[in-house]
Amino acid sequence: MARSQGPARTGVSAMHRLHARLAALTRPATGFVGQPEPRTIGSVARGRQLVAGNFQFAGFLIEGPKVPFWDLPAPDPRFAEEMHGFRWLDDLAALGDAAARSRAQDWTQDWIARYGRGSGPGWTPDLTGRRLIRWINHAIFLLNGRGKAFGEAFFRSLGQQTIFLSRRWRATQPGLPRFEALTGLIHAGLSLTGMDRHVAPAIAALGAACRDQVDAEGGIPTRNPEELLEVFTLLAWASATLAEAGRRAEPDHLAAIDRIAPTLRALRHADGGLARFHGGDRGIEGRLDQALAAVPGRALTAHGLAMGYARLAAGRTTVIVDAAPPPAGAASANAHASTLALEVTSGRRPLVVNCGPGLHFGPDWHRAGRATASHSTLSISGYSSSRLAPESIFAGRRRQLLEEVPDQVWAQQDGDFDGQRLLVGHNGYAATHGMTHVRQLSLSVDGRTLSGEDTLGAMTAGDRRRFEAVVARDRMHGIRFDVRFHLHPDVDVALDLGGTAVSLALKSGEIWVFRHDGVADLQLRPSVYFQSGRLKPRPTQQIVLSAAVLDYACQIAWTFAKPQDTPHGIRDTLRDDDAAEA
Repeated sequence: MARSQGPARTGVSAMHRLHARLAALTRPATGFVGQPEPRTIGSVARGRQLVAGNFQFAGFLIEGPKVPFWDLPAPDPRFAEEMHGFRWLDDLAALGDAAARSRAQDWTQDWIARYGRGSGPGWTPDLTGRRLIRWINHAIFLLNGRGKAFGEAFFRSLGQQTIFLSRRWRATQPGLPRFEALTGLIHAGLSLTGMDRHVAPAIAALGAACRDQVDAEGGIPTRNPEELLEVFTLLAWASATLAEAGRRAEPDHLAAIDRIAPTLRALRHADGGLARFHGGDRGIEGRLDQALAAVPGRALTAHGLAMGYARLAAGRTTVIVDAAPPPAGAASANAHASTLALEVTSGRRPLVVNCGPGLHFGPDWHRAGRATASHSTLSISGYSSSRLAPESIFAGRRRQLLEEVPDQVWAQQDGDFDGQRLLVGHNGYAATHGMTHVRQLSLSVDGRTLSGEDTLGAMTAGDRRRFEAVVARDRMHGIRFDVRFHLHPDVDVALDLGGTAVSLALKSGEIWVFRHDGVADLQLRPSVYFQSGRLKPRPTQQIVLSAAVLDYACQIAWTFAKPQDTPHGIRDTLRDDDAAEA
């Protein structure tokens, strides 16, 4: 089915180009209805890099201090998309000095001259919406000190892009691209003179998108926490912009905001970053705080599963577990085989992580990052709990969707005065090996001990027959499997107690010790950590417990615990950027 979308997407692109050129023939918009205020957050450090001529987009770095911005060679379509989406304008505005303003003004003026007549890769509804939001947010920064001719060209282009967006937003893919397009249209319609007629249809469409894409628990089909944050931020911006103009968002729009906020709080670790699952990273620094602060009412955290994730939290420790089936169909284009994987954070310091989204580091890393072995969970040697389908064309790009996903994933959570407990399981290996993975977790009431037990076993008569058929090929070795715990790169790791335990030192000064029951072989192995903003994956290590199922089931128990002499509270004053420069 996905393969058939190639010609269709070509037709969509042709219509985008046609309507972009038609919109460029109009002469709309002469100014702002009111003075725009920035809502987006940028990075001063990235702003300095841009001014210095170091352009890092989509995981690629091009050093071109004397190369005109729009002459930069784009090594990947995503690189060009990041250029034309103008998110970098947030970074230049955050820096805010004369050199940053000059770059922002020159590059914007050059974009209008080169692409304003409807050409180039930036004329898609989602990129146009993203670009309009930035141009309007930073209009004063862009217009200050420039002459009348630039101002007229700037407003004319804003109006033309708004008209294009009003005609083409329906062609966007459901999900984040449509939310970007509609939020940009609302922002532009309320901000620019003569564009108010586009607002009412966009308000209704945004309400419908919220109803279709945000479920009753405040989740989205991709189950990507960072993407959920982006959707939430756009909805909050649109709601605030409408309120300032004396307009009201659709009830479905406001209800979606109310549903998403508790879910995002549940997906947030103790250090403020989001759990990294299904293609999502930690989120832009400050974005989650800003978005949540804009939501009125009580700060509630979702109980039970939040978008399919279970959360255990006590003391300084948070544990977040993927406890639901992975996304299906089109929503799985960047999804991972991460069922039952966990992440653990202590205070401001991540301890156990998943490798994360490898998309920005090339197709090989992207594929590797989606495998179960790149997550802190159990995997049968050579297999993932969900498998990747053959590569196909979807939404104009080559993608691999997930197939053969677990059809049974369950979770049961409870707690008492001794702490919190979670029992989860999935049958992702039943079809191939007759095996079901069950994980039991317990977090003590003070957050100082996380106990776990992983079981791989044949649960039904049919599973046992499948298991016997697989084991018959190699009775000596059985079904080999590994339980992995990928560690954050900032964790100092050492084997201890004669190789039977692992000592883990965080930059805060906290010490954790990992132990197991001796059923499995313990090893420290190399791993990687995919961190956005880096040119290469960061090297790190993983704890690996290796064992085999020889007689229908194998069970491994393990613990992460702070030693008795570790204080309950440690003043963690070392900043992450200081540590990076040290």
